[in-house]
Amino acid sequence: MSASSSAVSNVGKVRASNQDSGFAGQYLNVVADGMGGHAGGDVASHLVIRQLLTLDKKFDSVDEARDELVHTLLLANDMLSDVVFEHPELAGLGTTASVMLRVGNQVVIAHIGDSRVYLLREGNLSQVTVDHTFVQRLIDSGRITEEEAHSHPRRSVLMRVLGDVDATPEIDTMVLDSNEGDVWMLCSDGLTTVVWSDELSEMMTGFEPGVDVDVIANALVDASLEGGAPDNVTVIVSRTVAGEPEQLAELVGSAAGPMPVKQPEPRLIPPTGKRPKPRSLPVSTGGVTMGSANLTAQLDAVRAQRIRRRIGLIIAAVVVAGALVIAGITGYRWSQTQFYLGADEDSVVIYQGLAQPVGPFSLSHAYLDTNVLLSSLTPFQRDQIKATVPAGSLAEAQSLVNALTSAAK
Repeated sequence: MSASSSAVSNVGKVRASNQDSGFAGQYLNVVADGMGGHAGGDVASHLVIRQLLTLDKKFDSVDEARDELVHTLLLANDMLSDVVFEHPELAGLGTTASVMLRVGNQVVIAHIGDSRVYLLREGNLSQVTVDHTFVQRLIDSGRITEEEAHSHPRRSVLMRVLGDVDATPEIDTMVLDSNEGDVWMLCSDGLTTVVWSDELSEMMTGFEPGVDVDVIANALVDASLEGGAPDNVTVIVSRTVAGEPEQLAELVGSAAGPMPVKQPEPRLIPPTGKRPKPRSLPVSTGGVTMGSANLTAQLDAVRAQRIRRRIGLIIAAVVVAGALVIAGITGYRWSQTQFYLGADEDSVVIYQGLAQPVGPFSLSHAYLDTNVLLSSLTPFQRDQIKATVPAGSLAEAQSLVNALTSAAK
């Protein structure tokens, strides 16, 4: 099996720049959506797409493809951290990634974030991936409906992304069969926040069988634009066909232009300690060439560079900060041994840290949503929780939650 694919990206009607990136190749399709509102979203999506280009090749097995796909995404995640190290002004950058890699009559899918993969088969459209968002958790727990999620104030909160926030992000993967005539669609949330599920299904199933994939991709982007397009929108449509894969390498969005910042030296050894397999052909990535030649020399150069800059940072920190830094770290670590009960919009939450901020700095974060609804408590209990209830330890906090649960019953 092979594919006929099309990629389309549009900045939309509100955003000043396109932080989406997309790629449609012979074997590889990818959509990456740079985190909206964060500096460097275009950098993040661009870098991840460019890192994944090395996978647009024929694999002998789905296991090999899946291993290398996850491995490459984790390498890209490391490189995003390196970008932030060299460009601190880009702290907080991140990107989603929805990837489909064809292997014979199957596809390997890797997914993180809220970009999506859909499958149109025999007149039925199904969503293949599950969003890694706060509202999706609420939907899964039955606390809100999909319709309510569209207007939820925290609908844009992502629970998982690639970026400088997590050294080992969890990436969903799956292997699915791909039949002749199947139409796969990858998109950023710039489409799905405007064109809702029912309308999207109606559009996808309304096309004539065999219609050109360019027509489908452009129609979906046009539908988002007609709906106001408050965000960038990127769509890739790929139909499974018989025969050899077409010679295609189409970059769209941020990835279609030059790298927004100088790309850091690539990591040659990932966090797992496993050396990536040498590439049969070198691949140009923003002036840095990765290949099988001279891996040891490249590795030594990367290690030396990182050792030099780390030593410089340590000396500067000791001279400038000294005892103040040590005292601050000690105090913060102690604060993180404390817990208290508080509330979010509708439920009891266990927070780690101290409820009282220090100036503009918060010393706490949500540790666990207990799923105990505020509406199940008495007015007095609700007032107490909203005013926060201190607990000396996590065990004590859980005991307080158990007491609230028992009282609610």
